[in-house]
Amino acid sequence: MNRRNFIKTSGAATTLAVLAPGLTFAQTHTMPLSSAGKLFHERIRPITAEERLQRQEQARKLMRENKIDALLLEGGTSLRYFTGVHWGRSERLFAMILPQKGEPVFIAPKFEEGRAKEQVGTAKLYTWEEDQSPYALIEKILKERGLLSGNLGIEESTRYFVAGNIQKEISSLQIQSATVVTAGCRSLKSAHEIELMQIANDITAEVFKSAVLQLKEGMTEVEFGKIISKLFSESGAEGGALVLFGEAAAYPHGLVKETRLKPGDVVLIDGGCSVEGYESDVTRTTVFGKPSEKVKTVWAIVHKAQEAALKAAKPGVPAEAVDAAARKVISESGYGPGFTYFTHRLGHGIGMDGHEWYYLVGGNKRPLQTGNMFSNEPGIYIVNEFGIRIEDEMLITADGAKLLLPQAVSLEILF
Repeated sequence: MNRRNFIKTSGAATTLAVLAPGLTFAQTHTMPLSSAGKLFHERIRPITAEERLQRQEQARKLMRENKIDALLLEGGTSLRYFTGVHWGRSERLFAMILPQKGEPVFIAPKFEEGRAKEQVGTAKLYTWEEDQSPYALIEKILKERGLLSGNLGIEESTRYFVAGNIQKEISSLQIQSATVVTAGCRSLKSAHEIELMQIANDITAEVFKSAVLQLKEGMTEVEFGKIISKLFSESGAEGGALVLFGEAAAYPHGLVKETRLKPGDVVLIDGGCSVEGYESDVTRTTVFGKPSEKVKTVWAIVHKAQEAALKAAKPGVPAEAVDAAARKVISESGYGPGFTYFTHRLGHGIGMDGHEWYYLVGGNKRPLQTGNMFSNEPGIYIVNEFGIRIEDEMLITADGAKLLLPQAVSLEILF
């Protein structure tokens, strides 16, 4: 399964499982995943309409501070975040315009009016026929609000042809990126968002602990990936994982070539699921059978690097300093300098998308803020041998930072 092909979910549970190839699921679990999933499902509280209105007000605040008169959002994650509307993207424009002053309005193809009304409720909906231009409709909407010469913020994932056609239709309009608004809102997680992400992480931990007990000599990475997906399904979730065996783990996202599991191989599992749209992203690296001394040593270095990053992360600290703290441990342990063996940044933001603003990487001097959520995922990758990565979601709190899951205990005990 593709590393980022994590869909929607409802639940799972937490127990402790020690990796011992040959043990069965029944020998180490006291509760089926389906029953555990029900317990997690009972914890889930969907995001409310009131919360989305509060998000719109926060967006307006940031718009005022940054002199943006209106915000345009196509279908996608940010539209779901602010409105709860789920809409795919095609050549036919569906969008929302959120003015700094006044209520949001939606634009939809006329033949989709019924489906659009289902989702936008009582909000103002403008429609356009197949032989009409949605961009002329945008001009009409902005003219009604006296914004033809205003500043229009475009959500950063909006397709080029949409922004280009708007500018062509309304030459007096000033168009700019709205990242300062969308990232400004979405990168700061509320208590409710953190709660949903915690459930997604709890589900992932339980599935991983169950999955490693089903490793068998000769199985392929794809076969093990299917087991993981099935375990997510049994827990009431839909999720998946990138699976890498042996030398393939020396490449952070693997190779096309399929690898079969053999004794002594490193097993890297990187995956998760989502709860009410909020993602988990967890990596654990273990060994099938007896680990070599080198594997144990490298795993311990990566573990220490994750701890160093966790200790360095706190409000006001530049993002690059957290990456540097982990990289320093790895480099001083003989696996440097720079990106020689630790070949990627330390982490990425995460929330409704698996990768979001901002990034824990050299050159990013942006100070961390309370409510930011990042992956903390140091790694060492030795080509033609193996790779080790440990990844957890890390929340920035007023007092520092914390991981959503217990840090990996050892190669054998994953949580």
